[in-house]
Amino acid sequence: MTTMVSWQMVSPKQPLERVEAPLPEPKAGEVLLKVSGCGVCHTDLGFYYDGVPIKSSLPLTLGHEISGIVEATGPGAEAWAKCAVVVPAVMPCGECESCKEGRGNICSFQKMPGNDIQGGFASHIVVPAKQLCNVPVDENMKPISATGITLEELSVVADAITTPYQAIIEAGLSEKDLAVFIGVGGVGGFGALLAKSFGAAVVAIDVDSQKLENLSSYVDATFNVKEIPFKDLRKKVYGVAKETGRSTTHIKIFETSGTAAGQKTAFGLLTFGAHLSVVGFTLDTAELRLSNLMAFNATARGNWGCVPEYYRPVVDLILAGKMDLKPFVKTFPLDSINEVFEMAHQRKINQRPIMVP
Repeated sequence: MTTMVSWQMVSPKQPLERVEAPLPEPKAGEVLLKVSGCGVCHTDLGFYYDGVPIKSSLPLTLGHEISGIVEATGPGAEAWAKCAVVVPAVMPCGECESCKEGRGNICSFQKMPGNDIQGGFASHIVVPAKQLCNVPVDENMKPISATGITLEELSVVADAITTPYQAIIEAGLSEKDLAVFIGVGGVGGFGALLAKSFGAAVVAIDVDSQKLENLSSYVDATFNVKEIPFKDLRKKVYGVAKETGRSTTHIKIFETSGTAAGQKTAFGLLTFGAHLSVVGFTLDTAELRLSNLMAFNATARGNWGCVPEYYRPVVDLILAGKMDLKPFVKTFPLDSINEVFEMAHQRKINQRPIMVP
């Protein structure tokens, strides 16, 4: 194959355009990846529909949840030839002061596919090799898994699963805690599943009854904020802590809706000793009383992406069958990307869409 196909955003809200071009050649330290799957993220929709700023000029191929097989290597990256990999959604340089301090997710030179560089809604992509996550595969290039998970399905590890994983690690979540997820589509839903694998009790909160129903057999309680006044919601959440043998001083709240309303709900659930992790993104402003952090001796922390060193533990967890991924993802042919974008924007897809070239 000497050509590649990509679907490019030429202008916000205008149909993505199919483009054929010669296969790019990887430079030193880079690999050419044949894309197996690329997940559709809320961030992609934000770039496309909502005017969230991007760092590259248009036209741009979106997509940052990427898995695939290395088809060619540049000088210095030969060890990655023919490997199956997941591409981190945020790739730090590994050399700057922040990276050397173990804070790669604030690296000033980080590369994000579909933002800093061309993304994964394509047949091929060139990416730096340094931060790739190797996936163990058999002689047929299929992941060695207890559940039959495919390389295409593992693409969502790149953001939707590793992002909440990092937030969970940084929150110090343990079996002593009650984890509360506000917004359980995509990142929040996977976060709730991860929290259960850590042994925590889990509450899922959303405005979508179907999303809550999909998770109901995996978590300890689900609440629809459309149906419950906030004061009652708070009592119910604290009640779950007591019912599951957790103290209300061990509540970890994860705002994963990426909405101002969700942020207000998450902040309102703070109590003594609680921890709030802000994972979702919105351009909207939420009005909050920051003094609650002081009064409750609570903590709040932002979460950007996930450092590459957490990727392999997440892949291993999924391959071992400790997290049930298959019911929560759905593959689509890449040529249907415009229809899938619209369905995801209209919230007509309850699974994480994965585009397959």
